[in-house]
Amino acid sequence: MQFIDQALITVRAGRGGDGIVAFRREKYVPAGGPSGGDGGKGGHVLLQADENLQTLLDFKYKRSFIAENGKRGGPNRCTGSSGKDLLIKVPCGTEVKHLTTGILLGDLVQSGQILIVAFGGKGGHGNAHYLSNRNRAPEKCTEGFDGEEWSLQLELKLLAEVGIIGLPNAGKSTLISILSSARPKIADYPFTTLIPNLGVVRRPSGDGTVFADIPGLIAGAANGAGLGHEFLRHIERTKLLIHLLDAAAEDPLKDFLVVQKELYEYGHGLIDRPRLLVLNKVELLNNQLEKELFSLIQQETSYELILVSAAMGRGLDFLLDQVWKKLGV
Repeated sequence: MQFIDQALITVRAGRGGDGIVAFRREKYVPAGGPSGGDGGKGGHVLLQADENLQTLLDFKYKRSFIAENGKRGGPNRCTGSSGKDLLIKVPCGTEVKHLTTGILLGDLVQSGQILIVAFGGKGGHGNAHYLSNRNRAPEKCTEGFDGEEWSLQLELKLLAEVGIIGLPNAGKSTLISILSSARPKIADYPFTTLIPNLGVVRRPSGDGTVFADIPGLIAGAANGAGLGHEFLRHIERTKLLIHLLDAAAEDPLKDFLVVQKELYEYGHGLIDRPRLLVLNKVELLNNQLEKELFSLIQQETSYELILVSAAMGRGLDFLLDQVWKKLGV
């Protein structure tokens, strides 16, 4: 299944039904008077968050959504039936913005949460509505009103408490595959991960915490380079970041500064998000080199460095302990 996290759609609510002109024509009822009913209201367009959806893929193939119109009024003061509301399901974590103004209309984060994005038009009045002492036989009626029509931008931001970030090949996919039941694609070349991966890690209390493996950032990601710019939005909702460094890289400290710069330039408070700095692949270092690298990074950054080997399972229990402490579990 393709991972689609942005979509443009057009929604149009139903038009209200027209009112009618009618008079009572019954035997033994002389001068029955006006009896034209009002038109029914048009249907609304609603978006509903659905926890069973993970992507906006459906909106790649259908982008126009129209609710049902209201029915015209009937004789004997009968009001026309209202148009059915159109319910559109989207993944939890979907932000809805007005395309032209960029105004945020709603943020659907809880399953079942509903947002009305277009209101149906009111029905027109039948001639019975205009009966008065001065006008006992009105022949006036009005048409129904058009429903609202808007162009909307849907943007999915994953709902994960913990985001795993780092340069390509830092071992993010390996880490999430070991900690959870997620099975991302893993290979020994950059940009193995082309979409964010989600995995549920069991807490000590027994319930689960969602971890997200965010595709590799590179220098310039915040300005559109590489894959990072496309997926940085997915760590906006996270409570904690695990910043993974590759111990086998030419300069892990430089790698840290690259990601640090991208988080700062992207904004949205990511640079100040609680973070654990983790040096991965320490199985590739001898004891002396490991100590030197540990001291260097610890000295040059303000973070306490955690040493792990995701592939060998080393240090992962301690890492999770620190995660739960940061989350207040």
